[in-house]
Amino acid sequence: MPPMDQNLLERLKAYTVVVADTGDINSIEKFRPQDATTNPSLITAAAQMPEYADIVSGALAWGQKEAGRGKGPDDVVGLAFERLAVDFGLRILKIIPGRVSTEVDARLSFDTQATIEKGRSIVRLYEEAGVSRKRVLIKIASTWEGIRAAEVLEKEGIHCNLTLLFGLHQAIACAEAGVTLISPFVGRILDWYLKDTGRTSYAPAEDPGVVSVTKIYNYYKKHGYKTEVMGASFRNIDEIKELAGCDLLTISPKLLSELASARGDLPRKLDPDAARALQIAKIPMDEAAFRAMHAADRMASDKLSEGIDGFAKALASLEVLLRERLQQGAAS
Repeated sequence: MPPMDQNLLERLKAYTVVVADTGDINSIEKFRPQDATTNPSLITAAAQMPEYADIVSGALAWGQKEAGRGKGPDDVVGLAFERLAVDFGLRILKIIPGRVSTEVDARLSFDTQATIEKGRSIVRLYEEAGVSRKRVLIKIASTWEGIRAAEVLEKEGIHCNLTLLFGLHQAIACAEAGVTLISPFVGRILDWYLKDTGRTSYAPAEDPGVVSVTKIYNYYKKHGYKTEVMGASFRNIDEIKELAGCDLLTISPKLLSELASARGDLPRKLDPDAARALQIAKIPMDEAAFRAMHAADRMASDKLSEGIDGFAKALASLEVLLRERLQQGAAS
């Protein structure tokens, strides 16, 4: 047990790898997590902050150089977006001791080959900057096509973080594909159930997102899968406390701050030995089973589609921002 005089964030770190869910480098410097994750929404928000203007300018300059003569703004912006995500990752890796997750374009979520190529391209940029692929996780949406892409990348030594994961069928398919890590979304599951049922709240232990991640964690540990479980998308610290002991938890700066300010007991809720003692039947998983389970799970179907659309819109917003900065640079 961790010392009683520690805050909840330090106590959580005794059971769980804490990951910062942000593209804001200042927040990462403040909380010093083991790993960090980014996504298009976070990168778009960070790119609009004045303190990161140099990263945006550098990505655009690189995009212009790589595009070469005769290429239009769209070519430059496309290259600059990928460079920008990697440059934020490189800055983050100078602060943290572990890994950073960098996301594949969400608009490729149903294109296995394009996702494979984009994953290879992202890792190549990191390696050209002197960073080992061991410190990078390629984030891919947990569609059937995305999981198949991750299976190929993992065999090449490119480690993947399967995101937008809402159902047990997605988790099982990811584990059997040998992916390094999954990110089940706790808060987004809660959001769906609150809206669907008309309820205003759930007790922490009954929170549908907490229940879902607990079920996935226990299934993995019972059946000996090596894929790590990283709970994500939290709405409050009670959800985090209920998942103490999960392999990893990726947490926003706001909730990291709340944990750091709070004291009290923090018992371990998820434990691999306890999970192995449970009676949990193994579920066969192939494409037909995956698609049948996905169709039957309204929440997972709704939230996966909504999540892909949301990240795609964030990417479109970022492309508008980069195009504007490119025009400003040309006019100056």
